[in-house]
Amino acid sequence: MSFPIVGEPIEAIKEKLDILYNEFVERFVEFRGELTLYVKPERIVEICRTFRDNNGLAYNMLADLTAVDNLNNMRDGEPRFHVVYHLFSTVSKHRIRLKAPVVGEPPTIDSVTPVWCGANWHERECFDMFGIVFRGHPDLRRILMPEDWEGYPLRKDFPVADQEPYEYINKQLADE
Repeated sequence: MSFPIVGEPIEAIKEKLDILYNEFVERFVEFRGELTLYVKPERIVEICRTFRDNNGLAYNMLADLTAVDNLNNMRDGEPRFHVVYHLFSTVSKHRIRLKAPVVGEPPTIDSVTPVWCGANWHERECFDMFGIVFRGHPDLRRILMPEDWEGYPLRKDFPVADQEPYEYINKQLADE
């Protein structure tokens, strides 16, 4: 079974992005028919709003938000974490990936919940699994792991082998 190619060729998408390149984009990578833009993290909210509201782009759906831990593949001066935004245009049927480097301890970037309210749970999951803080998030707390869990399970330095079995006790039931 084969799937049809959706939308315009990547060259047409790149032409639409030319005006944004110097302002928002540090570099782009094309691989296997997909386009990834490495963007300036300090402008992530403005970048996402532009991709959503610009009629020529109209990336009106945040399909996914996750992170990458580059601990074992870091080059000199490259940050350990990237937050990855998968955008989709329901108008043109195009997909695009934005990658924003995240630095600091804890790694921190602005929340895109003002642009897409659906980013709320994606950012909470990213915080829960990687420890990335989303500045301005309306309710940044664990979403998958218990509240008293220590560490971030998707970080490459998370000690998987040394983990004690976690005994989950519903605190509400325990108090009754």
